[in-house]
Amino acid sequence: MSRFPYRGATHLFLLREGEILLSRRFNTGFMDGYYSVPAGHIDGGETARECIVRESREEIGIEVRSTDLEMVHVMHRYSDEEIIYIDFFVTTREYAGEIRNCEPEKCDELSWHPLDALPENTIPYIRRAIEAVQRKELYSEFGWEKR
Repeated sequence: MSRFPYRGATHLFLLREGEILLSRRFNTGFMDGYYSVPAGHIDGGETARECIVRESREEIGIEVRSTDLEMVHVMHRYSDEEIIYIDFFVTTREYAGEIRNCEPEKCDELSWHPLDALPENTIPYIRRAIEAVQRKELYSEFGWEKR
């Protein structure tokens, strides 16, 4: 019997003084013009933590250590494309390097936003995860009502 395959992604919540780092998607074909956080799909053979270590370097030019990452939320998500995801949301207080937009062909803005005043055009599941983390909820579900 074959098992149902999930897709996995890891998202980085970088926080400072009541703000979160957001990136506005551009020219990606998914939610362009909407804000997200540094993130990426977990590649085969890669852990969730290894994924965000790689993505942090590729997207925003910082080095994070997997041992400095703190898991703050997990979301079981049914996407608009009818793909089922397990999304891991992590944070860290420690990183090396200067935050910069390393993928201008995929991101046209990288900026800090107040946690209590997110842009209207924040990707809905990202907004839900940010709100869940503020409520200290470890787990949530998103998109299942669409199926």
